[in-house]
Amino acid sequence: MIKLRLKRYGKKRNATYRIVAMNSRDRRDGRALEELGFYDPIRDETRLKVDAIVQRLQQGAQPTETVRRIFEKANLFEQVKASS
Repeated sequence: MIKLRLKRYGKKRNATYRIVAMNSRDRRDGRALEELGFYDPIRDETRLKVDAIVQRLQQGAQPTETVRRIFEKANLFEQVKASS
């Protein structure tokens, strides 16, 4: 199963994350199938590749709870419904 989840980068106590599509059985910082965005919780900054995310969601990829909240803030699920 393909999951949309966070991949950790950065220094200790200064983490940033990339939103990636990965096989659910791969380890957290393993090789990703595709990078779909960026999330910095300290600066509250997000950058998303909306077209690629919508395509992955339509193919059946499941976001984790944290990624789902990030997508809800960006109103991404409305775009998925509109393009269906």
